[in-house]
Amino acid sequence: MRHVIAVSTSVLLLSAIVGAADLSSSETKRLEEASSVVRELRAEPDKGIPDGLWSRAECVAVIPNLKKAAFMVGGEFGKGVLSCHSGAGWSAPVFVEIEKGSMGFQIGGEQVDLVLLVMNKGGIEKMLQDKVNLGGDAAVAAGPVGRMASASTDAQLHAGILAYSRTQGAYAGIDISGGVLRPDKSANQNAYGTTMTPRDVLAKADVVAPPPARAFVQTLQQETRATTGRR
Repeated sequence: MRHVIAVSTSVLLLSAIVGAADLSSSETKRLEEASSVVRELRAEPDKGIPDGLWSRAECVAVIPNLKKAAFMVGGEFGKGVLSCHSGAGWSAPVFVEIEKGSMGFQIGGEQVDLVLLVMNKGGIEKMLQDKVNLGGDAAVAAGPVGRMASASTDAQLHAGILAYSRTQGAYAGIDISGGVLRPDKSANQNAYGTTMTPRDVLAKADVVAPPPARAFVQTLQQETRATTGRR
């Protein structure tokens, strides 16, 4: 009887996991664009994210097409994904969103791709619970680009999070102090169900990424192997 119950429970659990991976087309597109951003920012380490910093990062968050537009009141808002080192590879990704308000006389709009390197796991702890105030709960700095890494300031070296942007093919560090990074609850529920927390997804090696998310994880793994090969 116990065997039957155990088998039935396993089947129900498997069904729940499979049923949870019901991503919307916009969430799938987000994953595809995040993969492209990583490949392009890492294609030329002398111009983009340096190998040394990439290899030291505990987690990577990618926010494609961060929107920067307003009339009279400016601000930024974007949605992306986050993955952390898990054993010899990378974890299944969690969905995140970022928001930063600013005041100013701004007309027009601009979109940038944003990559955040979380240099220590403490930098992401609060976000996994609810949200993290960038520059407040976690020290953040514009990441040095390419050969500029050798001229890193103490602020950059001790920051919990390094931020990079790409606008029209140009790569640069970016200051996102004052922004708020938080889990995208609805997208995470679509991907993993209601009982799986972002902490569970990032910390447990046995969490299976939804099929649309696997290409993003593979991209991170390929870039990590490429970094090792260039040393």
